[in-house]
Amino acid sequence: MKEFELEPGEHVVKESRKHWFLFLGELLPYAILAVVPFALPKLLALAPPVAPYAAYFDYHTVVGRALLGVWLLVTWTSAWGVFTRYFLNAWVLTNQRIVDIKQRRFFSREVSSLFLTRVQDITTNVTGLLPSLLGLGDIKVQTAGEDVEFVMHGIPRPEQMRDIILKYVSTKSDTTGV
Repeated sequence: MKEFELEPGEHVVKESRKHWFLFLGELLPYAILAVVPFALPKLLALAPPVAPYAAYFDYHTVVGRALLGVWLLVTWTSAWGVFTRYFLNAWVLTNQRIVDIKQRRFFSREVSSLFLTRVQDITTNVTGLLPSLLGLGDIKVQTAGEDVEFVMHGIPRPEQMRDIILKYVSTKSDTTGV
């Protein structure tokens, strides 16, 4: 990770992203939008009152191909933005801190870190049948003394991540005498 510098003696323990199922759920609307120009003329032809409008979806003309190209380009670019955010958003646990990397837009990134010595409470939340089956949920990490929270949404195996964080929090508190 080049988004932040590791301190001397610090090493990455675990890096995590949003669960892949949530990523696919975010891509689904773009897949549907990519199919619409090909499926809509066939669907319109099946309904007699709107069948004449199917002729507007003629991709044999230059204008029709250009409009189809623009439609697919916009759809692809939007889907690529979803992939970029999925790939670049990450939670990194080191032996000294938790780093939250958020890609806001194509050229806007926010990096926050929380030292493990300041962690006071860790809560995991898995709500619903599908999240329980897929093993995805949220983790909320609260710090001591302030109302600062790190929330990781849609993380795979949140209980495992919580246990790893607690392991490093307890080793930090043992070495600092907290």
